[in-house]
Amino acid sequence: QVQLVESGGGLVQPGGSLRLSCVASGTIVSIRTMNWYRQAPGKQRELVATINRSLSTNYVDSVKGRFTISRDNAKNTVYLQMNSLKPEDTAVYYCNVAIGTMNYWGQGTQVTVSS
Repeated sequence: QVQLVESGGGLVQPGGSLRLSCVASGTIVSIRTMNWYRQAPGKQRELVATINRSLSTNYVDSVKGRFTISRDNAKNTVYLQMNSLKPEDTAVYYCNVAIGTMNYWGQGTQVTVSS
């Protein structure tokens, strides 16, 4: 069994920054892909950023140049550095990891961008 615990969400003003963290624990051999998703009220969950074990990354167009995903394989941890935040970034952010053929989700952390 694998557990994911996210942290780092909160309330921030437009233009501000936040750093999300997600730690995976449990029976883990190797994590293939680590992802951040988000879901705003009334909208579908969307993939924000992804990073594989080789540290190749991809981002949704709306966050390119503002968000950076990174990972620490030794700590089974993935990060999302979010800069120049906008009100439209407000959402619950979820960590997701792929281990073997299984996908695991965190409980989500709220990010609110508002003045």
